[in-house]
Amino acid sequence: MQAGEARLAIDCGTTTTIAMLAWPDGHAAPLSFDGMTHLPSAVYVSADGEVWTGQRAWQGAAGQPQRFVPHPRRPADDAITVDGTRVDAAELTAATLRRVAAEAERVAGGPVRDVRLVIPAGWGPRRRTWMRQVAHRAGLPQPRLVEAPVAVAEHLLATGVQLPVGAFIVVCDVGAGTEVTVLRRGPAGFEVLATLADPAAGGNDITNALTAAVTSNPTGEEAGNGAQQWMLAASVQAAKEALTHHPAVTVAVPDRPPVIMNAGMLEEAARPTLQRVAQLTAEAVAAAELNLQDLAGIYCAGGSAHLPPLPAVIAEHTGLTPTVVTEPELTATRGAAEVGAVNPTAAPTVEVPVPPVRRAVAIAVPGFASLGLVWQFLMTAEYHGGTRTLRGIHYSVNVNWGELAMAAVFALLACLGAGTILGSLIAAHSPTPDTRTEGGKVSIGILAAASLGAAIAGLYAVVASQYFGVPLSGFLRWALWPITPIVVMAVAMAVVAARQWRTPHGGWSALLAVPTGSVIIAAAGMLLIQYSLTAERWPERVLWIDTAGRVGGLLLGVGVVMALVTPLVFRLILAAPLAVITAALVNRQAAGILGATYAIAIAIWWAARLWTRIVRPTKPPPTGHPLAAMPGAVTPPAGGG
Repeated sequence: MQAGEARLAIDCGTTTTIAMLAWPDGHAAPLSFDGMTHLPSAVYVSADGEVWTGQRAWQGAAGQPQRFVPHPRRPADDAITVDGTRVDAAELTAATLRRVAAEAERVAGGPVRDVRLVIPAGWGPRRRTWMRQVAHRAGLPQPRLVEAPVAVAEHLLATGVQLPVGAFIVVCDVGAGTEVTVLRRGPAGFEVLATLADPAAGGNDITNALTAAVTSNPTGEEAGNGAQQWMLAASVQAAKEALTHHPAVTVAVPDRPPVIMNAGMLEEAARPTLQRVAQLTAEAVAAAELNLQDLAGIYCAGGSAHLPPLPAVIAEHTGLTPTVVTEPELTATRGAAEVGAVNPTAAPTVEVPVPPVRRAVAIAVPGFASLGLVWQFLMTAEYHGGTRTLRGIHYSVNVNWGELAMAAVFALLACLGAGTILGSLIAAHSPTPDTRTEGGKVSIGILAAASLGAAIAGLYAVVASQYFGVPLSGFLRWALWPITPIVVMAVAMAVVAARQWRTPHGGWSALLAVPTGSVIIAAAGMLLIQYSLTAERWPERVLWIDTAGRVGGLLLGVGVVMALVTPLVFRLILAAPLAVITAALVNRQAAGILGATYAIAIAIWWAARLWTRIVRPTKPPPTGHPLAAMPGAVTPPAGGG
């Protein structure tokens, strides 16, 4: 077999690095370093700047512990201080990956072109970019980043675990720290619904507790010099792993007699940490807005998942007995190697929803409403001291400022709808569609649409000023100020779309679909209000004209409520009093207030959409849920980090 056919998966963890080499025929095996199936992530920086890895690094620590870096993977930091000298953290991690790449090339017989890096699900764009840069420094080809819980779930599928589309599972990745992730299996793969992490709840914390126990030091600070401390930590770590297979082991303690460590000591030291893992599990399920009964299973992976008390502690806290996967320390790496095994050279594809044709309504309805309002605004103005073409000394014009404001709002909504839909369409037809592609395209579309909408609103003001022959300032004030909060919310949403890598349920076009019912009713209300204010009041028509104005006020109030709330019950409760108030306010002086009120309602609608992406990302109804079977059901959009 050629080396290029192999797949290299690397899990560069806080404490250890595991690498797996897989082949198209399904054979896979972990790489060996210094006779072990894992490579310590710790490094040693020599006086001449060379970075040592593996056993050589630990040997260097025995002589100069101040040059030893036990946990170099620190993507949040730009540099690490080693013996008074600042060292680039990326270069330290790259040394470990460089060692892995060399071993993979030796085993495969040549360079490996398909590389996957396992990363935590909670990492954002900055840390992901940092990891890619580290891989580049190590001489690896452009890697595919695979989230650890997704890799575990993919391995479960590959080993025959039945997880139908729509199933929810929890993956507890217990390594040096803990990350608990709730996943949903979709048609195109697993989607992360919620993830919670605690770096202090994992194997390192348990090792510290055991070290404190064997040294009879409740502070956890080991006796002896720096070299002795590292050697003691390594001994305790090895003893902790041995206790999973033996009832008791002996630990050498510097300057003291050896200490016998037994399973009871391990369980006592581990229980607080494992209780925190169980707590994170329950909190992650709640963050995904699921019940524990909705889960198809809880699966434990990671280097510390083999601790015997873990399943019992999670079951005690949640009522569900978790499954510890086979070889938990290797599962994420195996799963990453198995992703896309059929065509290893192809990039991972993620389903990007294509906006349905009905989404065009989100452009057409506010667009036509805007044109209708601005036409009526121009045609029904009342002139004093002359006409539009024959202006006297005291020439002035009475206009409905609220109508101009609403025309500007609807123009902006039409542009935003077009920008969102076009961004989603471009992403869906991209040669390599994925959730990031859609978020980035939608972000660009929103920013361009916000600029175009503001320009159209300004154009309305300029046209009206020139048409009536009066100063521009008043028209600009009523065309631009009401849409400013909406533009701010839209720009904030564009930033969120660009930085988040998870697509809402149904796509961005579904999340940001303008409430067309509210637009139609509010536009009709303002048209009726303006008619009642400007129609010729013949005696036999006064009652009908006044009635049209009150009905317009009622409709505008209902449109405001429809923009603010979705459930029918709340709409009925809020619409009655607000509609009565807006109907009572119908007059020339209050028309501007009514238009500004609707603009504020739309700004709040955008703020609510922003809230769903940042604070409370929601989930689609699970398969089999009653709402999922209802064609008219309203499903809140899903989110992600």
